[in-house]
Amino acid sequence: MPARPTLLATAGALVALAVACVLSLLVGARTVPLDAAWQAALAFDPGSADHVVLASRLQRTLAGLAVGVALALAGAGLQGMTRNPLADPGILGLNSGAAAAVATGVYLFSFSSVTQFMAAGFVGAALAAVLVYALAAASRTGATPITLAIAGAAVTAGLGSLVHALVILDQGALDRMRLWQVGTLGARDLGDLAAVAPALLIGAVIVLGAARALNALALGDDAAAGLGVHVGRTRVVLGVGIVLLVGAAVSLAGPVGFLGLVVPHAVRLLVGSDHRRLLPLTALLGPVVLLLADVVGRVIAPPAEVQVGVMTALLGVPVFLVLIRTRKRVAL
Repeated sequence: MPARPTLLATAGALVALAVACVLSLLVGARTVPLDAAWQAALAFDPGSADHVVLASRLQRTLAGLAVGVALALAGAGLQGMTRNPLADPGILGLNSGAAAAVATGVYLFSFSSVTQFMAAGFVGAALAAVLVYALAAASRTGATPITLAIAGAAVTAGLGSLVHALVILDQGALDRMRLWQVGTLGARDLGDLAAVAPALLIGAVIVLGAARALNALALGDDAAAGLGVHVGRTRVVLGVGIVLLVGAAVSLAGPVGFLGLVVPHAVRLLVGSDHRRLLPLTALLGPVVLLLADVVGRVIAPPAEVQVGVMTALLGVPVFLVLIRTRKRVAL
């Protein structure tokens, strides 16, 4: 794609990200006018109502930025690594694996800190990825996009049942995970963000740095090997980066689904399939979609709040169904 459309798309994504951040800070059950927000920031009066609201929303906005980048990049990396347009951390069971590991840790060991959640999330996401691939590969047609999606749905359903069973058995676990298990940005503070930042950064660097390798993998394993790509090693390294991103995101916000499916497909419509352009723009637009979904969830049923995991599912399920129908038509 020529440089000019790519630059325009990047500039538009940056503007959209700035707008989403401003809306995330100002809009909610209590709307803070822009001039009042500016005055509260300049005055820095911790006792004022506007300052309290803005401080809480700042933490929420930063969490949305981190989780949006992580899940969108993880989805784009999964789609490129598996050559599967239906790949997404939620659809392929990674989110559910991380959530099940966290729930097990809460039930058996009383996990409560974000670092404990993150460690459990890494293990659970990795084991779920291996299980889904093994189930898909054992099918008659092998690990095709459709069999991977079916295996992911089966693993997600099974692990979801495990999570529900564990939280029902333990009232304390239910109290700690009630909001987290449906996906929320409002449950963490700046200390939690700092704790997961190294894993997020390392995972993002791994996936962004694999752009050329992902372009080669898109041509097929044999062609990629002919271009000098170590296919097996590249997939292992990419898998590590994706697990780091998913584990950190789930530890912060819970199992937020479909973001990694919707955003990369939207970006492909803007800049094509070259991962050198696709991945950076995906990292910019992931937080935009997540923050806007969070803002809509705050205002559609005041004073109650619809959690962001529910909002992304409402957005992602129709897209997923359209993609499946498209794949079936191509197969026919």
